[in-house]
Amino acid sequence: MLSFDTTDAEYLDELAGYVAIPSVSRDATGETMLAAAGWLAAQLSFAGGRVVPTTGHPVVRADWLQAPGAPTVLVYGHYDVQPTGDLAEWRTPPFELTVDGDVIRGRGVTDDKGPVFIVLKVAQAFLEQEGALPLNIKFLFEGEEEIGSPHLPEYLREHAEELAADLVISADGAMWRPTEPSLSIASKGLLTMTIEVTGANGDLHSGRFGGTVANPVHALSEILASLHSADGRVAADGFYDGIPALSSERRAEIAAVPFDEDTYRAGLGLDQVFGEAGYSTLERLWERPTLEINGITAGGKYTVIPHVATGHVSCRLVPGQRPERVLEAITEHVLAQKLTGVRIAVHPDEGAVPAYTIPAGHPAIRAAAAALEEVYPDQDVLLAVIAGTLPATALFEEVLGAKTLFFSFSTADENLHAPNEFMRIPRLREGMRAWEQLWRLLADGPHRLAP
Repeated sequence: MLSFDTTDAEYLDELAGYVAIPSVSRDATGETMLAAAGWLAAQLSFAGGRVVPTTGHPVVRADWLQAPGAPTVLVYGHYDVQPTGDLAEWRTPPFELTVDGDVIRGRGVTDDKGPVFIVLKVAQAFLEQEGALPLNIKFLFEGEEEIGSPHLPEYLREHAEELAADLVISADGAMWRPTEPSLSIASKGLLTMTIEVTGANGDLHSGRFGGTVANPVHALSEILASLHSADGRVAADGFYDGIPALSSERRAEIAAVPFDEDTYRAGLGLDQVFGEAGYSTLERLWERPTLEINGITAGGKYTVIPHVATGHVSCRLVPGQRPERVLEAITEHVLAQKLTGVRIAVHPDEGAVPAYTIPAGHPAIRAAAAALEEVYPDQDVLLAVIAGTLPATALFEEVLGAKTLFFSFSTADENLHAPNEFMRIPRLREGMRAWEQLWRLLADGPHRLAP
C-alpha cells in the first residue's frame, strides 16, 4: 500500500498554485490557459508531460507505457473552469484557495482541478515508492470541457491510434452525495437551441405603436409555454421516441435508494417539487429526459416593443433518444404554432451529445466498487446516474471504442459552476487511496481489465 505522508498543508499549498491560475475557457487569454496547461505538464514530467496545441485551447498529454502485458487506460480530466459569476456572492476570492474548516474554497477546486490533482499525486507516489505504475497509463487533460469540448473531437480523431486504450477513466463527474460512495453508470445527453421570434423591422415606441403590432415577447411566451403540458410532460410529439419503458425492476432499485424528498425540497427553498407526472423525483432525475427554458432575451425595462425575442432552451437526453430526432420534434412543434404578425425560427447549437451508459457488470465498475469498498468499508457503493452531461464520454466510445469510468471525488453539492465552489479536504486522501486500489485491481486479480 502506498504511503501518502505529505501533510495536508503541503498538498493544499501545491494545489493553491493551480487554483490561482484563472483558466476560464470562455474568456481567459491564451497566455492564462497556457499557464494552466504548463502547470499540469510539469506535474506529469515523469511521463513526458507536454502541452499540445489544438485549434482551440491546448491539451496536456503524457504516457507511461512500461508495463508490458498489462492493460492500458486513458486518464481524462480538464484544466479549464467556469466563470466566477457575481463576485459579490463569493465569500472568499475565487482564485485564492482558502481553507474553511474541513473544506477548501475556490473556483475549480472540485471541478476539476482538485480531482485531477488526486490522480497526479497517486501516479507520483507509485513511481517514488515502487518505481513503476501497475498498468500502462496515458493522460489527456483538455482546456475546453466547460464550453462543450468544441475542439476535442478533431483532436481525438487525428490522434486516435496514439490515444488507444482499453478503458477511459474520468477524473471529472462528481459523486451524487457526500453521504455514501457512488459510481455513475450513466450520464444524460444534451441538446441546446435558441427559439427566435421576429416582429417589426426595429424596436417600436410602445405608445405610438402599441396595440397595432404583434409583440415578439408575447408570442415567444406562448411558444415556450406550449412546450409542456400542465402535468410537466414535454408536449412536442416525438420528443420521447426511442425511450424504453422504465422497468419494474429499475423502479424497485431506485425506490431502494435512500432519498428524502422533503429534505431535497427544503434544501431548494421550495414548497413542493414539480415534474413529469407518473414518476418519482429520483426517477425523473435519473431516468427521464427534460426540456428546460434557460433564459429569455428581449427588450428591457423601457417602453418599447422589441422587434426580436429569443428563448434559450436545453434538453437533457436519456438512452434511446437521438438528438437529431429530438431537435426535429421540437422544431416541428414550435413552427406549428400559428401566431399572427411574427416570424419564428429555431436555431440549434453545435455539439449535441447523446446519453452515455456503462453496464453495471462492466469489469471497470466492479473494480471501482471494490476500490471504494476498501476506502469506505462500512458503506454500500451506490450505482447512480449523472443528470448532467460529460461530452467526452460518447466521443471516447465513438472514436476509441472504449467505455468511460467516472471516478471523481468531488460531490454534486459542492457548488460546481456556482459562487463559493468548495471541496471537502478529506476527499483528497480518500481519493488517493481509491485511485491506488483501482489501478491495482484493474492490473491484477479478479477485476483485471483485459488488454
